[in-house]
Amino acid sequence: MGAAVEADEQLVRALHDEHAGALWGYVVSLTGDRASAHDIVQETLLRAWRHPEALEPERGSTRGWLFTVARRLVIDDWRSARSRREAVTAQVPDRVVLDESEAVLQSWVVAQALTRLSPEHRAVLRECYFHGRSVAEAAAVLGVPEGTVKSRTHYALMNLRLALQEMGVTR
Repeated sequence: MGAAVEADEQLVRALHDEHAGALWGYVVSLTGDRASAHDIVQETLLRAWRHPEALEPERGSTRGWLFTVARRLVIDDWRSARSRREAVTAQVPDRVVLDESEAVLQSWVVAQALTRLSPEHRAVLRECYFHGRSVAEAAAVLGVPEGTVKSRTHYALMNLRLALQEMGVTR
């Protein structure tokens, strides 16, 4: 048992000495976070220790395998809830006071643009977007076939975009 532990310790130490610096630099370039990079390098080396068969020379480059594992860990971290956690900062941010004037202005502009649409186009947008109805539900409320609702929605959005562009809205 002692020889196996000694061999494992030598493997991890050799991997660390040979690859940890380059691996850490690579992970920092991916994450921009030095502390997170340390954690990912440790996890990468731990996975190498758990799967020594992956490090056999006939299976390819050890460094390539380590970099691939590290990249996948970074991707997994980005996709997980850990990447959406609050970040610690040195300074407390100023309290933000929301200015509702931009939202009011945008809603006024959209309302004005809607007046430029035909009554049928306004009705289909009202049902589908403002009331949140499905195509089938909107068709039942409006008394038209579902295909007509789809077609009117398409042309209504196209005409609304055109009306907004004519009013100077560029986004």
